[in-house]
Amino acid sequence: MEMQMSHNENHDHTKMNHDRHVHSHSTEDLKHRFIISVIVTIPILLFSPMIQMWFGFIIDFPYMDLLTFALSTLIYFYGGWPFLTMMIEEIKSKEPGMMTLISMAISVAYFYSAIALLIWPDKSFFWELATLIDIMLIGHYIEAKSISGASDTLEELVRLIPKKAMRFTSEMELEEVDVSQLRLGDEILIHPGENIPADGEILKGEGMIDEALLTGESKPLYKSPHASVFMGSTNIDGSLIVRITKSGQSSYLSQIINLVKELQTSRSHTQNLANRAAKWLFYIALIVGALTLLAWSTFSTFENAVLQMVTVLIIACPHALGLAVPLVVAISTSMAAKNGILIRNREAFERLHKIDVICFDKTGTITEGKLTVNKIIAINDEKKLLYLAASLEQHSEHGIAKAIVDYAKNQKIVLASVNEFNAMPGIGAKAKIDGHAVMIGGAQLLTKESLQVPQELLPFDSDKATKVWVTIDGIIGGVILLTDTIRQSSNKAIGLIRSKGITAYMFTGDNNEVAANIAKKTGIDNYEAGLLPDMKLQKIQTLKENGKIVAMVGDGINDAPALIGADIGIAIGAGTDIAIESADIILTKSDLLDVVDAISLSRQTYRKMLQNLWWASGYNIIAIPLAAGVLVKWGILINPAAGAIMMSASTVIVALNAQLLKNTKLQLKKQT
Repeated sequence: MEMQMSHNENHDHTKMNHDRHVHSHSTEDLKHRFIISVIVTIPILLFSPMIQMWFGFIIDFPYMDLLTFALSTLIYFYGGWPFLTMMIEEIKSKEPGMMTLISMAISVAYFYSAIALLIWPDKSFFWELATLIDIMLIGHYIEAKSISGASDTLEELVRLIPKKAMRFTSEMELEEVDVSQLRLGDEILIHPGENIPADGEILKGEGMIDEALLTGESKPLYKSPHASVFMGSTNIDGSLIVRITKSGQSSYLSQIINLVKELQTSRSHTQNLANRAAKWLFYIALIVGALTLLAWSTFSTFENAVLQMVTVLIIACPHALGLAVPLVVAISTSMAAKNGILIRNREAFERLHKIDVICFDKTGTITEGKLTVNKIIAINDEKKLLYLAASLEQHSEHGIAKAIVDYAKNQKIVLASVNEFNAMPGIGAKAKIDGHAVMIGGAQLLTKESLQVPQELLPFDSDKATKVWVTIDGIIGGVILLTDTIRQSSNKAIGLIRSKGITAYMFTGDNNEVAANIAKKTGIDNYEAGLLPDMKLQKIQTLKENGKIVAMVGDGINDAPALIGADIGIAIGAGTDIAIESADIILTKSDLLDVVDAISLSRQTYRKMLQNLWWASGYNIIAIPLAAGVLVKWGILINPAAGAIMMSASTVIVALNAQLLKNTKLQLKKQT
């Protein structure tokens, strides 16, 4: 199947720039550059007169200045290369930001120091250059490591499509062909247990079809002639002859793949706050630097003018700003992982703090996603009815049969051996047990056998649960009711989410009665039933068009478009690989209380980021004018040494503030 990625022409320029910044240099590349740069920095620090003066030692030997220059040149071109190349991209897109500001500072420090080595040897900035590059490299390494890799959703979806199909020739003989060779109107044979290779209509045969791929529901559907089947669904128990009505790109699964493809390429992200601040700092530094050079040239020597201008431009470099966000992200990511919350998309996690609406898939998310026996109603003996039903179902493979057998075993019932077992695809099964003719199945069984529900069982015929009827010697002996169990944490989690002022929705492919029942039990006011994947996506897009920031929580393949279409996609860990690959956040414990924790941690992370950004930017707001000499009349002037100390202090404060996030306990964990 051809899968050509389309590109959205309307991407935000800043978002594109940031993506290039993150991905143009790999995590390993940044790590290697950082390690080598740190090693080279050590002798530069030891050779620096300022460092020697601070710590009271002396190192001096011939050509030490030239060696310092050579080592600094290595760091500038090797360690600074990622920033220099990214700066070019920013300038080309007319969006100067963090990379341009960093590149300006390291370039000014390097070239000024190279010239100063000849003219003013004691006024070089080589050690500031080296440490500046080291700090920026570690900051961007942390950021790159925190950002998730590209989603493998498309590959996972493509794996669901069968590679081969059994097609009837014009002589009605079977031939095995590639799925890509199937055409509209072809007739194919689908054996029990096989995936359906194309959308079509059943011509002959009947059976149970697992359409969890499309509906997310665990209950297989009975399909008979003239019913529609879809590519990727699984034929459970009957041989089917199907006429193809849609194949290839027109199939429903292919439409889901295309939805995922389009949404992946058109997803928008919030603009990076630090990069926005750096953009303004860049312009401020240029203007203040130029004014500083002009003013000091007028009222002082040219040497002092150049020195103060360079001091302004170097101080403007975002040491602390470059670490303000990455450090908080790294710590919050680690904290989240320890609490079973894996963050695949950093920007989506940051945005989680301001969601208005959270949408839940029902089956497998709010509920456990598997049917369990809820009640047994027998006309005579409930235990005997369960004994006969479970003995018969032990030879079946589908989920309903397994649920009945498991329930019987939990009740310590010893199952009997059966004779003359016969599966009835799409209807049920029958056998001889202890001399009785026993049949079990759904409503189709009653229709086939022309049986009327006894008066005492009529109240249960309209029950919302999945019903399995048991007949003994041709007479209905009772009914077994199975339901999908609500997760223990669902009620509490939804209550806590509502208490945070967030509106909860439930989306399901199930019928309205079941949806209403689950919504009532969990306290969800808004629900939509009978939804296919594209319909869930449409609901989310409508909410977004109404100005809502929407999170989606799901576990199935059918949730993939909705997970990607939402502002934040959250997959529970017990879900399918598709859902997990489509999500921004993964809950490894399949516990909805972790959704609440993820929201709380996102809010705390955002507050810590803002604190760091204000501090880092505030440092520059104060330091740049002082370096320019606005208070020189009163004897206050920042020289390079003082600027270096202030930069270091600012960086330390930002780092310590980020560490304080570790002391923040998730409130929910205290309660449980």
